[in-house]
Amino acid sequence: MNTHNFDVCIVGSGVGGAPIAYELAAAGFRVVVLEKGKWHKESDFFKDENLGRHRIFRSQFQDERHVLEEPNDDGSWSSDTTSQFWGGNIVGGASNFMSAYFHRLKPQDFKLLSTYGAIDGANIVDWPMSYDELEPYYAKVEQLVGVSGKVVSHPHLEPRSTPDYPFPPTAEHPVAHRFDKACNKLGFHPLPMARGILSIPHNGRRSCEYSGYCGSYGCHSGAKASARAALLDLAVKNGQCQVITQAKVYRLNTNDQGNVTSAAYFDDEGKPQQITAKVFVVACYAIESARLLLASTSQKHPKGIGNQHDQVGKNLHCCAGGTGHGVFKLDKLTPGEAQQLKMRGPFFNRALQDWYEINDKRIAEQPIKGGTLDFVFDPPSPTSEANSLKWQDGNLLWGSKLKQRIKSHFTQSKDFKFEVFCDWLPNDDCYVSLAENELDKWQQPIAKVKAGFHPHDIKVAQYLVDKGVEVMRAMGADEAWGNVFTSPTSNLVAGGCRFGLDPKSSVLDKNCKVHDVDNLYVSDGSFMPNGGSVTPTMTIYANAFRVADQIIQRLK
Repeated sequence: MNTHNFDVCIVGSGVGGAPIAYELAAAGFRVVVLEKGKWHKESDFFKDENLGRHRIFRSQFQDERHVLEEPNDDGSWSSDTTSQFWGGNIVGGASNFMSAYFHRLKPQDFKLLSTYGAIDGANIVDWPMSYDELEPYYAKVEQLVGVSGKVVSHPHLEPRSTPDYPFPPTAEHPVAHRFDKACNKLGFHPLPMARGILSIPHNGRRSCEYSGYCGSYGCHSGAKASARAALLDLAVKNGQCQVITQAKVYRLNTNDQGNVTSAAYFDDEGKPQQITAKVFVVACYAIESARLLLASTSQKHPKGIGNQHDQVGKNLHCCAGGTGHGVFKLDKLTPGEAQQLKMRGPFFNRALQDWYEINDKRIAEQPIKGGTLDFVFDPPSPTSEANSLKWQDGNLLWGSKLKQRIKSHFTQSKDFKFEVFCDWLPNDDCYVSLAENELDKWQQPIAKVKAGFHPHDIKVAQYLVDKGVEVMRAMGADEAWGNVFTSPTSNLVAGGCRFGLDPKSSVLDKNCKVHDVDNLYVSDGSFMPNGGSVTPTMTIYANAFRVADQIIQRLK
C-alpha cells in the first residue's frame, strides 16, 4: 500500500481508533494507523507476575513522561514527573491490559445536569446526544468485539435493543454464590458482570483460559477484547488498512483554511516523516490527544488546533471512587467452603448498581448520582505480596516469624476485593496543558496534568465504599475495610476535548469533529463530558463505531 494519499489517517490504535480503522477498511477506504508502540501478538504475553504491564509494553520514563500536579491538604499544589498514565505503548494500547469490565452508561449519564442539577464548582453539562442514539453501537460492540455476560433485571437496568449478551457468562468462582446469598439477604441486587472476554471461541480468537492473570496482563488466548485482537488483526487482512508502528506523531500540519493536510511523525529511527490523507482522526488517549492538538500551532490555529476558545485540555476527568477488601480466615470455614475459596482461575464476576442513583437524605436532600461496585480478584502476585509481608508495625521481620506470616497469608486466608467507580466531576482545576520546560526524547513539549478533584466525589465514593464493606461483612469476612482515593487513576482518564453544540464551551461537535476544522475528528475518551459511574472503555468503543459511520457517510 502506498504510504501517502490515504482516505483516513488515524493517530492511535486503541479502542478509540481501531473501530474506525476496522469499519473504514471494510467499507473499502484506504486507512493508515500511526501507532507509537510495537505490534505484539498473543505469543508475546506470558502469565508471569513480572510480565504484566512490563516495561517492554510501556513508554519509558527516560524517553517520555508527564508532569502531574496534585492538591495538598494545605491548599498548595505538588508537582512531579510521572509515567503512570502510560497504560500501553503497543498496538491496541491499554486495552491489551484492561480487566474488561464492560458496563454501559445509563440514560441519566447523558443528562447529568438536567437530571440532578448544577453543583457549585463543577462544570457539568448534558451530552449533545442521548443514550438512545448510542444504544445500537453498544449492541454492536457486544457482538463484534465480544462481550460475555447475562442480563438480569434490576432497578437501574438500562434500556436494551437485545435481550441478552451474545456470549454466555465467563466461568464463575464459587464465591459468587456466597456473594449472591449475602446480597439477597441484605435486599440488594447482585449482577453478573459483563466482561469483554470471550467465554467461547469467536472469529479466530480462542476463549478464556482462566489463568488468573487478566487485569494488567496481556491475553495469551486472544479472548480479551483488545482493540488489536478484536479489530485490527482483521482490519489489516483485507489490504485496505496499514498500521505503521513506532510512529511518534508530534504535529498535525494545517493549510491556510485551517484544515489538516498531514500528520508529522518520527519513525523508528527518529527520522521525521509525514502522512497525507483526506480525513484525520486523533485517538491517542485523552491526555496525549490534548497535547497533540495544543502542540499543533499555526497561523490559523495560534493556540493549537481546536483551541480558539481555550477549551482544549479543559474538563479532564479521571474516575473517582475507591477500593476495599474482605479477608476470610479459612480455618473458620468448613473444609468444603475452604476448598472452594482456594480455587484459582474463574472470575468473581459480580457487581452492584443499587446505588447508581443515591436517594438517601443522610447525605443529600435530593437524589444524587451514585456509582458502581465491582467485586473482583487481583491477579496472583506472590513475589510482591511476600515482599510486602516482611514489614510489621514498622519493624523488619525475618526468620521463623516471617515464615509463619507468609504461610498464614498464602494458606490460611483468602482476600477478596471490590472496586468503586463514580463520577470525577469536571472542574477548573483538572486539565491538560503543555509543560514549559520539559521535553521528551524527540525534543517535543510533554503534557502537564493538573488533577484537582471536587469534594462531592469523596462524599459519593465514601458512601459506596461503606456499602462494599457491608457486603463483605455479610459474606462472613473476618476483616473488611475500604478506602476512598483522590489521586487520578492511571488508566481511566477521559475528557479534555469534550463534545457539545457550543464551540465556546466545547472542542468537538456532536459527531466528534473539531468545530473549526473540516477534516479532523477526535474519537478516544476525550469527547466525554463526564465519565459516568463505570469504566468508560465500552462507551469509547461504541462512540468510535458511531464516529466511523459519520466518516463513511462523509467520504461516500
